This record gives sequence, structure tokens and C-alpha cells, in this order.
Amino acid sequence: MISITGARTMGALILAGVLAAAVPGQAGSPSLADRVIEHKLANGMTVLMVERHQAPIVSVNMTFGVGGVNEQVGQTGLAHLYEHMAFKGTRKVGTRDYEREQAVLDDLAMVGTELDRREREEAARAQAEGKTPALSETVQQLQRRFKELQEKAGEYVVGNEMALLYQRHGGVGLNASTGKDITRYVISLPANRLPLWAALESDRMAHPVLREFYKERGVVMEERRLRTDDSPNGLLYETFTSTAFQAHQYGVPTIGWGSDILSLTPAATEAFFKTYYGPNNATVAIVGDINPKEVIALIEQTFGKIPAAPPIPSLVTEEPPQRGERRVEIEFDAEPALAIGYHKPTIGHPDDFVFDVIDEVLTEGVTSRLYSTLVRDKRLAASVLSDTNYPGVRAPNLFVIAATPLAPHSVTEVETAIYEELDRLKTEPISAKEFERVLNGLDADLVRSLRSNSGLASQLAFYQTVAGTWRYVLSARDRIAAVTPADVQRVAAQYLTKPNRTVGVLVKKAQDKKMAAVGEVTR
Repeated sequence: MISITGARTMGALILAGVLAAAVPGQAGSPSLADRVIEHKLANGMTVLMVERHQAPIVSVNMTFGVGGVNEQVGQTGLAHLYEHMAFKGTRKVGTRDYEREQAVLDDLAMVGTELDRREREEAARAQAEGKTPALSETVQQLQRRFKELQEKAGEYVVGNEMALLYQRHGGVGLNASTGKDITRYVISLPANRLPLWAALESDRMAHPVLREFYKERGVVMEERRLRTDDSPNGLLYETFTSTAFQAHQYGVPTIGWGSDILSLTPAATEAFFKTYYGPNNATVAIVGDINPKEVIALIEQTFGKIPAAPPIPSLVTEEPPQRGERRVEIEFDAEPALAIGYHKPTIGHPDDFVFDVIDEVLTEGVTSRLYSTLVRDKRLAASVLSDTNYPGVRAPNLFVIAATPLAPHSVTEVETAIYEELDRLKTEPISAKEFERVLNGLDADLVRSLRSNSGLASQLAFYQTVAGTWRYVLSARDRIAAVTPADVQRVAAQYLTKPNRTVGVLVKKAQDKKMAAVGEVTR
């Protein structure tokens, strides 16, 4: 049997060989650590570059250190809504006549905000009086004026112009995403079109225009209905997460609460943008067929002109220690499902690396412990997975295990089997063979994530933003390799406990409740 030390040495040699090939196919090239060129603008923006000349293309990842954790009570969903609005264009892109359009948008924002306020007040008054809401003449007038302004504003809109510009110049993969911790904007395009990217994105950072605001707010609300309200898994995880985090903003859905979404205003969205989307809160990773000196000059000429935003407000609220198991049931007309979460430290903490090992041991691959037990051998579950940093990494988070029972087995059977495997982690040292599999799996994951230009750009920008340095992607592997069987036992015994546990269960609505409801209607 190979020793643990031997397994680590072998894995490290394999990984080192791959990471050294920062330019695929060129043996003996400098290591990735030597190939990343870092440049910081005077306004605080960080630029990371890696040359890869195999094809005349470049991938760009712009990551802002803003997400759901930065929102305030009553304004949840702002980060996600702004991500949508960012594609609506600028003073130059997406409009036929910005000066005339802006006057209409100002009127629309004023009328829309007043209409929202009046509608909420009248709905609340009707509910308090036990009456059916009836629109007052004032609200009806506001609605008519709102519709007129919406139509007028639409006359100036050039729909999807930014995306079409990228498309006409060979851009692919244009996308964006918002999470708890970060917001990302990505694109891959021909290397000689990088100046187009710099012009468009610096303009978007400096002069975004919140056109079609109310239309897009409605789109987000419909997205919430589809992905959460009408989705069994979406509702399970939203309820489970808000149960696990009762103080910290991680407990609030990134898409926002429905009532908050419907009350978001252009003014609040613009204020949020000015606070969090300045160059001093942005990291840009550029990987591909580039000349770093030319790229730096291009970035300085475009983004360098944008003044830094005020210092980013610090996150204050901390989740207090959990002092007892929390359980929540969600009724839905769907098959049962289970989510179990344990509070754990955040990125960079020594015990966080131990959870990377635990994650691999339990659910990564067909030979992992939980997959073997629940899915392959006993056939208790149709699926099982785990997540070692849910729902974010900038603050203490959860280690989550999720499973779907396989009929006729119950959630209780699956949950019991999971706890039995967790107890094994506390009492039985992980074998050298398992450690070898874990490290090989983690090395393979890392290699895959760095192989493509877009993957490498994503990793660099992500860790620069959440860990403070892109070098974390390299140092983490060595920290994981230093984990011992004793570390796993200690961490499992310390964190994977009942008082530290939150359990969410998706249960089918009882048939007798359905029959009773049918009977009442029939009678």
C-alpha cells in the first residue's frame, strides 16, 4: 500500500507538472505563479494577466466584490437586479437619443416610485380593513401616466445593443452572475477586439443607464417565481438557508424577497451601483493571446480615467453560535428531499481545508463513502452531494449534505445513514488509500479549472476578490495536502454535531389534506 506521504508527493509532482504548463503544450515553461502579471491602477482596480498564445483569442473575467451580503433590509435583491440592468447599456450604447431619453426616464422613475408607494399603502389599508383592494382615482391616474412614460421611454431604446456589438465582433460566452459574495461579467473574444471590450466595459462602469428598469424588475420577479416559489428545490434551499442563518445576510436569498423586489426603485439601484461598482472594488483577469504591456496601456487609457468610489462599507453582522438543532419542513407536491448543514469557518481558516478533504471523502466520485453507501450499495437514495462552502465564502458558512431518497425508502432512513457515515469520520482514521484518492481528485479538479482561458481567468479573479490574493488557488492545494487523519477526526467531532446542525426536509403534501380540500369543494 502506498504511504500517505508517497501519495502526496506523487500528486504534488503531477500537479506541479501541469501548473508549470501555464501555456499548454510547452514543457519546461515557467510556473503559473511566474506567469501571472499583476497591475494595479491608481483608482484601485486590479488587473491580472496571463499570456497564452495557442489561439488568437482572449477571455476576460471582471469580478466585483459585491453580492447579496452587501444588501440592506428592505432592499434585498439589489445586486442581482443591477446585474440585469448592467446589460441595458450606457449613455452611448442602447439609446437613440440619450438626452431626450434621460428626461423621460427621470419622469418615469418619479411616477413609478410614487405609484409603488400608493399601491402598497392602499393594499395594506384594504388588508387591515378586511376588504378587497380597490384602486383609487389617484392610483389609476398614476397607472395611466406610468404606461404613457413607459411607451415613450421605449421609443429611445436600442434593445440588446451591447450584446449585439460583441456578437458582431466575434464575442462568445457573454454572461454575468450574482452570488452572495461577488458579481461577475465574462466574455471571450478575438484578441484584436480587446480594445472594444475595454471601451464598452469602462463605459458601462462609468456611465450605466437604468433604462427599462420596471420591465426588468418584472423579469426578476418572474425569475423568482420560476426558480423559488414554484420550484421544490428552490423553496427547500431558501427556507433551509434562512433557518440556518438567522442574523447574517447569508440567510437572505440572493434574488431577494418578493416584497422587496417589487419595492426596489431606480434611485436605490443607482445608489447601490455608486457604492459597490467602482474600480476600487473590481478585479479584471485577462487570459489569452495578449501583450501585457499593451494591455496595461489600454486599461490605463480606459478604466484608469474612472475615479475610485468611496471606501466599501464593511460587513458588520456576524452569525451567533448555534445552540441546538434546527429543523424545518417544506410542504410541496414533489418527491421528498433532504438538506443537512453544519456551521463551519470561512475561507483561509485551517479547518476549512480539512472540510475540502471531508467533502471529497464523502461524495466525490462513485467510490466516495456516501455515494457508495446510499446510492450504489443500499440504494437508499437516488443522489447525494455535498458543498463545503455554502452559500458563500466571505464569512463563516455551511458544510452541506443533500440527498434525494429513492422510493420506497424514506428521508428518515437516508438521514440516519448519513449520520452513521459522519460518525465514522469521528472514530475511524481515513486510510492512506482514501487520502490518495482525495488528493488525486482535488488535483484533477484544479487542473480542469485552469486548463481553459476562461477557467483560469475565473479562478484568478475569484480568489483575488474573496481571498485577497489570486495565489490562494496555488497555496490551497499544499494546505489540503498537509491535512492528516487526526485533523479529519478532530474537525468532524468539533463541527459535525447535532447542536450545530440545521436540517431541511421537503415533504409531499398529505393525501388526506388534498382529499379533504376536494370534499369541501364538492359539498
